[in-house]
Amino acid sequence: MELIDGKATAAKIKEEIRQEVEQIVAGGGKRPHLAAILVGHDGGSETYVRNKVLACEACGFKSTLVRYEEDVTEAELLEKIAELNNDDDVDGFIVQLPLPRHINEQKVTEAIDYRKDVDGFHPVNVGRMAIGLPCFISATPLGILTLLRRYNIPTKGKKCVILGRSNIVGKPMAQLMMQKQYGNSTVTVCHSQSPTLKQECREADIIIAAIGQPHFVTADMVKPGVVIVDVGTTRVPDATRKSGFRLCGDVKFDEVSPLCSYITPVPGGVGPMTICMLMLNTLAAGKKQYYK
Repeated sequence: MELIDGKATAAKIKEEIRQEVEQIVAGGGKRPHLAAILVGHDGGSETYVRNKVLACEACGFKSTLVRYEEDVTEAELLEKIAELNNDDDVDGFIVQLPLPRHINEQKVTEAIDYRKDVDGFHPVNVGRMAIGLPCFISATPLGILTLLRRYNIPTKGKKCVILGRSNIVGKPMAQLMMQKQYGNSTVTVCHSQSPTLKQECREADIIIAAIGQPHFVTADMVKPGVVIVDVGTTRVPDATRKSGFRLCGDVKFDEVSPLCSYITPVPGGVGPMTICMLMLNTLAAGKKQYYK
């Protein structure tokens, strides 16, 4: 069993980005600029945004954080998005989710200029991704693809089972794994209502678990030699930790990992790659790689 080290891989990619940015700036080019909008004080969102700011520093990017209180109006938020859309110095920006209930997340997502949508959530980017056109691919699926490639894990013709059908991970992951230029795999998507879920998993060469249930995947669900990518990050209480909780994946790691050829840990697997891929998308936005 080999551990897929997302933390080390992300650090290497961020250093590669930093070197490219310094070359761009040395050649008279513009330093990439990522902006983030954070509404309220959700602990998880605060952590994510702080890590994104630190990643910008590591990559040599300029970064801007726009904060609003929980009671910000939808109109005010949309006004700020329009402002960032029209700011030529901002190459890409994100609106940290989730948003308060009185704000329509879909309306906010669609208000972002798709050419600056480095999260890859805008319908234009989602649609282009689905038919294999150049675009910003959402960070978690792109991070998973990058890990598979960097570890030289074969995907062509392999049976890949994806657990979960979310718009952020499950659906785009399925699209990418079946496309010839990416995974080129035979893909099955399972979810909580799939009656043959365990059987599908037992036949899988690659399992991408993004179902959001701690320890969902157990040893009796996998075959020897399987590759497992665990996207799950559920906070479970842990009195031994200073924070009072620990992150738990969708896979019962201790009993499943001995059966795997490769597996990602939680934490330290997919998580660091997600923020790293946001940096890669921001670099692409700065270079006008996909959209002029």
